[in-house]
Amino acid sequence: MTADIYPSWVFDTSPLPDPHGKGEAAVLFLRALQHPKTGRPFELDHWQERIVRRVFGDTLADGTRRVKNVVMLVSRGARKTSLAAALALLMTVHGGFRVHGGQVVNAAHDREQARIGFEEATGLVAAHRKLAAAVRVRNNKSEVVHLRSRATLKAVSSDAAAQNGRTPVFVVFDEIHAWKRRDLYDVLRTGLSKSDNTLSFTISQAGRGAEGIAAEVFGYARQVARGEVDDEGTLPILFENPADADPTDETVWHRANPGLARGYPNLTMLRQFAREAASRPPMLAKLKNDHLGIWLESYDTPWLDLATWDAGAAGLVDLDERTGETCWLGVDLGRTDDLTAIVAAFRDPDGGFSLYTWTFAPEETIAARADVPYRQWVDAGHLTPSPGAVTDYPQVEAAVRDLCQRFDVAEVCFDPWSASHMMQRLGDEGLPVFAHRQGFVSMAEPMRAFERAVGGRRLRHGGNPLLRWCVGNVIADADPAGNLKPNKRKSRDKIDPVVAAVMAVGRAEYGETGKSIYENANARPNGLEVW
Repeated sequence: MTADIYPSWVFDTSPLPDPHGKGEAAVLFLRALQHPKTGRPFELDHWQERIVRRVFGDTLADGTRRVKNVVMLVSRGARKTSLAAALALLMTVHGGFRVHGGQVVNAAHDREQARIGFEEATGLVAAHRKLAAAVRVRNNKSEVVHLRSRATLKAVSSDAAAQNGRTPVFVVFDEIHAWKRRDLYDVLRTGLSKSDNTLSFTISQAGRGAEGIAAEVFGYARQVARGEVDDEGTLPILFENPADADPTDETVWHRANPGLARGYPNLTMLRQFAREAASRPPMLAKLKNDHLGIWLESYDTPWLDLATWDAGAAGLVDLDERTGETCWLGVDLGRTDDLTAIVAAFRDPDGGFSLYTWTFAPEETIAARADVPYRQWVDAGHLTPSPGAVTDYPQVEAAVRDLCQRFDVAEVCFDPWSASHMMQRLGDEGLPVFAHRQGFVSMAEPMRAFERAVGGRRLRHGGNPLLRWCVGNVIADADPAGNLKPNKRKSRDKIDPVVAAVMAVGRAEYGETGKSIYENANARPNGLEVW
């Protein structure tokens, strides 16, 4: 992406064509609307007015429009839904733009989003006495009907089959970055082609990935903006930034948010969001996507920022100096041909944690992965090989026993998947085994504890390169409440040592100090406990 496709013209005062006065008429209509809550005139800032004049004023000799397809990328909070609703009303009720019996459509990816645009439009109707008298609002059909011309404004969502047969004159494609299917888009664009002088207005924040209808639409708009495709009927208005833009640079923020200087979105809240996102990759990805106009290559982003992680490479005390101290062990048994890890978490005086990691893998797995420096990590002592094609679980079990003898182990936390027999044996020996489930309920607090420790530079790991590689692989799933858990299937590669580390740190922070929160085997059915 190069800077020359940025729509600088929306901010200047260069002349815009308006040979038939239609741009002026559109602006006057919008300014005559009233805000439904305040009663004040509809707010049409300079940059918005310039867009309206360009779209509606640039007409051919016969009075028909030159621009037939507007593709606008602008960040969340830019009041794009309000502008789209006002334009939909313009095309429904204004005598210079409406078509007798014409169909105006506000299309969104789901009913809730479509309803938001519809309620913006009906709010403007209710606030204006003459407008309210000229139309009928049919809430049960999400429809506004102009009584004199029978022109309609209708909100629709992704039920594309129900839209077949429509012949719209104006369509707003709202937040197309969220559309998972293209059916509705194709049906409505095909409908627009049935008549002359129609207009489509795609308006959305930045999206993700190189596939799907949004990537296709905005990819084409960029080609037009760069002059690679000659299409005077398409107007790209792309308030976006390149992928390598600095998310801490506020000039980058202003490029993606044309209303930021006017107070929308709120600059103070955006700064707070950016501070939190600095060490939280999922939030950083959302900041880029929602607020900085940066199109992301992938739908999935890593859980933790490696630059922040690297701050914990220094300050790790030699393990021999911690003999007898209290620690929590996290154990993640991978598949027999996969990585298996034990991680010990010690509490530090500053409220942080120190991590010590032991990772195991079968020799054949190590030999087969030429793309990963397993052999180098074996030579450096970060990875312990097992002969053959499977991990030596008795070797891992012996390592757990050894650590319990060397240190005051409060808990040995296992991902219980395939670990029940090992847990049973160790529990029968009196070791404080603990079955740590991997769902949102069990992992949410440990994930938060781990995030806080990393973001606060209070997690020391000695720069273990194998652990660092696994940290960079982790993709986290989120439930509707924002709780996180690692997703082994989505993650870019192996993450077992990180899962073990999260369990250990989570229990170290949330468990009781000293011994296990489960004081004796009699309180644990079969020597096990489940959290």
